[in-house]
Amino acid sequence: MAPATGYFRRLTRRLTEDLEDIDAEEIAESSQATGARKAVECTRGEEVTMFGRLRSVETCSKAASATVEAELFDGTDAVVLAWIGRRRIPGIEPGKTILVRGRLGERDGAKIIYNPYYELRERV
Repeated sequence: MAPATGYFRRLTRRLTEDLEDIDAEEIAESSQATGARKAVECTRGEEVTMFGRLRSVETCSKAASATVEAELFDGTDAVVLAWIGRRRIPGIEPGKTILVRGRLGERDGAKIIYNPYYELRERV
């Protein structure tokens, strides 16, 4: 019997592989198509453009310093996006696909971009 090709191979893969791995692979492929850099290759202090999906969004509304923080995952690594002085940003919600630009920093060992420029994109 000949090995499965095309449609059946993709179907079998989707049914048997870890969904998180498949999702990460699809995001990484889409990221390359936009010309964005992989988060895993970026270092602190660089001006970067990244593309990925928001995994989580949190609002920290302390009296003096409101902040919206989101975790961007591009298929290789996660980056925290922090908008200082904001209580809410329309369109910034979990599951959204986004292109961001800004200077990469580091906070508590994690990659972070403060007040990034962003563009909402269609889902990959």
